[in-house]
Amino acid sequence: MPIETPEGYRALDEASLPAFLATLPEIRDRLGGAATDWRVSEVGDGNLNLVFIVEGKAGDVCCKQALPYVRLVGDSWPLPLERAFFEYRATTIQARHVAGLVPEILHYDPALYLIVMERLSPHIIMRRGMIDAVVYPAFVDHLVEYSAKSLYFTSDLALPAAEKKPLMATFAGNTALCKITEDLIFTDPYRIAPLNRWTSPELDEVAAAIRSDGELKRAVSVLKYKFLCHGEALLHGDLHTGSIMVTQTDTRVIDPEFAFFGPMGFDVGKLIGNLLLSYFSQAGHENAPGERDDYRQWTLETIERFWNGFERRFVELWTQNRTGDAFPPDLFEAGESGEAGLRALGQAQHAFMRGLFEDAVGYAGTSMIRRILGLAHNIDLELIEDQGRRADCERRTLSLAVDLIKQAKQIPSIEAVTAKAETLQATTGTVSTG
Repeated sequence: MPIETPEGYRALDEASLPAFLATLPEIRDRLGGAATDWRVSEVGDGNLNLVFIVEGKAGDVCCKQALPYVRLVGDSWPLPLERAFFEYRATTIQARHVAGLVPEILHYDPALYLIVMERLSPHIIMRRGMIDAVVYPAFVDHLVEYSAKSLYFTSDLALPAAEKKPLMATFAGNTALCKITEDLIFTDPYRIAPLNRWTSPELDEVAAAIRSDGELKRAVSVLKYKFLCHGEALLHGDLHTGSIMVTQTDTRVIDPEFAFFGPMGFDVGKLIGNLLLSYFSQAGHENAPGERDDYRQWTLETIERFWNGFERRFVELWTQNRTGDAFPPDLFEAGESGEAGLRALGQAQHAFMRGLFEDAVGYAGTSMIRRILGLAHNIDLELIEDQGRRADCERRTLSLAVDLIKQAKQIPSIEAVTAKAETLQATTGTVSTG
């Protein structure tokens, strides 16, 4: 049966988009010239949406429109159009705190579920750059700032409950995209599911072992429970190297259509997990063993700098902006508490960040597993043509991922995580270049 859509909605294409944009004075002026002369190209290579680049005589824009189904699968998997609203709303909220690290929104059309935003150029998707072993010097400092500010300032540490709860209500309706995460990250890779796939037969035994690991499934279920229940802050919801556009000096976080209020460790961990996945994938892109040792080292250093910088910046924001209802200042500093109160706050901050670290480590592991055994894989690994080489990289990734999930509480630091990765890369066997 055809998918029903709201009155006024239609999927745009290269032919119909210019006529619509010409009705928007600010966009028309930004592009310049006649609509018939604008160059339009559909460039969407993601799993869900249409994405267009429109170029005029004076300038250009990027247009993103939601489809009423999952583009990766087709109209057999309907998906609410409202995800475009959640992306628009999340971007505008984040822009208050991290302006310059997200795209500028120029227009949102609620009938067409269409976002018009600035075109990012000469930016590329970071994942593609990492496949080519490109170093991005500014990336880690930008992501530290983005993550710390966007999470802190939408949490109960910064917001009074009377402000945070209505925001939570706004995003509570993003259930369909949360359900995708709940199934594809926390459930399907650990059971027989029709959309699962992996490098077969090389990983058949590994996949079966993961499905039969009761301790692992208990730990993943706890992480899923936190994802369902812990509305700590407004999350991007899909923060990975495919949702970041970069140059050597500029970084922008895009595509927050999965945004909702959830555990802060999920965003942080998902980024760490994708960086680790890139680390292990490098062996599959080498022309000779060891060719990318320097790039692997940069990736591990980036992971360490990201977590350590995030922790430091988050605590700094907490100390300087104690405006929320959680951990109220007068509880720790007023009256007789004095220095003891400040020490108590420091201890509370330390314990809080330790819990966030453990969550992040676990979520990093789940993000790695889903990209190898679930539905939507990463091109980091998928572009490795030799199946045996790809499977070698994937085994190492899965080995670390399982350890991160099961041992999160015992892992003392981010340096211990990168050390585990380095050991696996060195000792799990040599990837053939033949």
